[in-house]
Amino acid sequence: MYILIDGISSRYEYEKLARVFFPDQKMNESEADDPDALRIEVRRQGRQLSSRLRLGSREFYDEALAPMDREHDKNYCELTIAQLLCRQLIRLTGFNPPWGLLTGIRPMKLLRMLTREFGREEAERRFCEDYLVSDKKLAISRRTIIGEDKILSLSRDNSFSLYISVPFCPSRCSYCSFVSQSIEHAAKLIPEYTELLVKELKITAEIASSLGLHLESVYMGGGTPTTLSAEQLERVLTATTEYFDVSHIHEFTVEAGRPDTITPDKLAAIKRSGVGRISINPQTLNDDILRSIGRRHTVVQVYEAMEMAKAAGFDNINMDLIAGLQGDTLASYMRTIDGVLALEPASITVHTLAMKRSASMVTGHVAQYNAEGELASQMLDYGEKKLTESGYDPYYLYRQSGMVGNLENVGWAKPGFEGVYNVFIMDETHTILAVGGGAVTKLKQPHVNNIERIFNYKYPYEYITRFDEMIERKKGIKEFYDKFC
Repeated sequence: MYILIDGISSRYEYEKLARVFFPDQKMNESEADDPDALRIEVRRQGRQLSSRLRLGSREFYDEALAPMDREHDKNYCELTIAQLLCRQLIRLTGFNPPWGLLTGIRPMKLLRMLTREFGREEAERRFCEDYLVSDKKLAISRRTIIGEDKILSLSRDNSFSLYISVPFCPSRCSYCSFVSQSIEHAAKLIPEYTELLVKELKITAEIASSLGLHLESVYMGGGTPTTLSAEQLERVLTATTEYFDVSHIHEFTVEAGRPDTITPDKLAAIKRSGVGRISINPQTLNDDILRSIGRRHTVVQVYEAMEMAKAAGFDNINMDLIAGLQGDTLASYMRTIDGVLALEPASITVHTLAMKRSASMVTGHVAQYNAEGELASQMLDYGEKKLTESGYDPYYLYRQSGMVGNLENVGWAKPGFEGVYNVFIMDETHTILAVGGGAVTKLKQPHVNNIERIFNYKYPYEYITRFDEMIERKKGIKEFYDKFC
């Protein structure tokens, strides 16, 4: 793929848009003169806006003239060019992405910004007409933003949330792109990792206290936190409640995750530590699919984990599912949805499969890509229907690159059981102080779309061996607040 940019400040958005249709294509300057390569030319020359697209013998050229009063409006001109390019890509491939031009992970943030500026009716019109979002995706967005706004109203200028990373898993799922280590290879690191994690919690709590920050939610994720022993879990969780003021938090979640790591003693330790919400993630209730994606547990273990969690006193349980898993059928997915609903979790998060390398969508593979996307779309439609009928409402929505069918992930919850951390992190509402391997602290300046990041080392062995160096970076938290707040 070769993209020629003329009179435009950045090629990034056009590259991302092209990859919605051609997910395996990479930028290659050497393909500039290759007649068989995908070639895109986008130009802004005064009021003249144009896009040219060529693949093999097929070529499209379209142009538009910016109004006199918008000639110097960079955002208007570049959005118009993106519209031209997107429509050409649709004509070339026959694939009409349901989210239109939107390639970012936070479509709700855009809709919220448009609503603040123009009011709801005009915002929704622009969302569909300017960004080519389908009516179906507007409908789920309209429902979701109601739940999100209720949660966002809980945040204030000095709010923050805490993320605790446990980057270990019993085995690696075939679709996973998170930084995590298999227990088979990293078990010996866990004791020292746990002790340093407690130390980082203490240091981070002292910084938060010195700045007068107010804790809204705590989320322990990974990886799979329940790869830790009951004693290690309790050590970390008790340290959290000891070092931080959790007396007014809206939520304390532990992502128990894999059913094969859940035991009564671990659940008891989590409950004793004051955790109110846990997540048990089957992804599918099909044993064949579980084996094919590398999850070493069975459907029976999912049911057993739910029984144990309820017996331990948890009534706020989330379950994660994935639509579009390779080999899954619509009938099988429908059984998964029906089976999970029968367990009556408080919330259900429905993800669409996001591949690290998506199926090629070049000439000859378009029909396959469309078929996969259509199947995943049918799965989401069935889930939406059944979840709505069962009393669940959508409360947050986000997207990832490489998603099958260019679809989305949606969190559904019974009223009062929404996962507030999920909304805070996706909206970038307030600061997230993060501890543990692979964790990223995100410092948010109030009332301004300005975020600065402090990165922890990704892998457990780096986290351990370079801990002091990493902690030195934490001084950036105070420096940020001294500068902006």
